[in-house]
Amino acid sequence: MEGTFLVTHAEEDSAVLRDVDSGQVLTLSSNPGVEEGEAVEGVLTPDPPMNVVWRLVEVEERRELALEEGDEPPTRNSLDVAAEQDVGELTRVERAGTGELHVITVPEEQTEEAVADVLEDRDGTLARAARLGVNRVEIRSAPGVVVVRYLP
Repeated sequence: MEGTFLVTHAEEDSAVLRDVDSGQVLTLSSNPGVEEGEAVEGVLTPDPPMNVVWRLVEVEERRELALEEGDEPPTRNSLDVAAEQDVGELTRVERAGTGELHVITVPEEQTEEAVADVLEDRDGTLARAARLGVNRVEIRSAPGVVVVRYLP
């Protein structure tokens, strides 16, 4: 199986990967040196004799992923996008180059809670980052607006 995987759990003798396209969770029979929060592009094969665990047999690329809440407010462009949509809507905006922005409008009194929800969904957010081929996710907010920035 070839693809891009998020390392969701890593111990000295095993690791758990999540295929960022299908969501399939795969347990490795050993840890080839991967760390939790990394994106790995590579090839997995079933580990005999039972074929219920996997081995990472080829690594094309490994990169660390970071998730953080930024100190800066959303850009004027992001605020303009938010002003054009209803509460509860999400708009994806392509960035020049690599990555994208997710502009989400929320009730003003729930802005902090919405930011916390994105931070708590670490695996889901980092899986999207891995799928987009970026290394960093920054969350910016203003009352009623949450912007999830997927950055190289």
